[in-house]
Amino acid sequence: MKDPNEIVQIGRSTLASEARAIASVETRLGKEFIDAVMALHACRGRIIVTGMGKSGHVARKIAATLTSTGTRAIFLHAAEALHGDLGIIAPDDVVMALSYSGQTEEVVRVAEYAITNGNMLIAMTAETTSPLAERATIILDTHIDDEGTILDIVPTLSTTVQMALGDAIAGALMHLSDFDAKAFARLHPGGYIERRINEKENK
Repeated sequence: MKDPNEIVQIGRSTLASEARAIASVETRLGKEFIDAVMALHACRGRIIVTGMGKSGHVARKIAATLTSTGTRAIFLHAAEALHGDLGIIAPDDVVMALSYSGQTEEVVRVAEYAITNGNMLIAMTAETTSPLAERATIILDTHIDDEGTILDIVPTLSTTVQMALGDAIAGALMHLSDFDAKAFARLHPGGYIERRINEKENK
């Protein structure tokens, strides 16, 4: 029988590790982050967010967050891209590619296509000398010391950092676009969010 106190401690330890990982990335934000946000803000097409595995799930969430906050974005599954979906990428689009190792073959091949297609490529990776980083126009460093779990191989802190950085980008873009609560409500006409915003305005 496992000790319940150990279970709680594992949960607390994981959350604390994730908080420290986000804080470490926060201190590293600088020119590259500014360049990435400004490039995304200036994009005349769409933001194409791509990844594989857990990074792919995070990429999908980032694309959804951008779309819901006024920035045109779409998720591109890196494996599906190599079987015809590369056609989604138009010349005016900016590609944001997520891969912690920067070596994921499918993601690197999407990056190679983006380069030959004339697209700007933003890489979100922990390895700034990786194949993905070498192909990128802008690199967002997501390095962490470890995954902070018992096995230290299960993607936890790495995906948390990716998710948080995606939210930071969305927040900066909202600021540049003067995206407010009313605009957010217009994009969410069928749910609780619009009702909550309207209730606040009518008080």
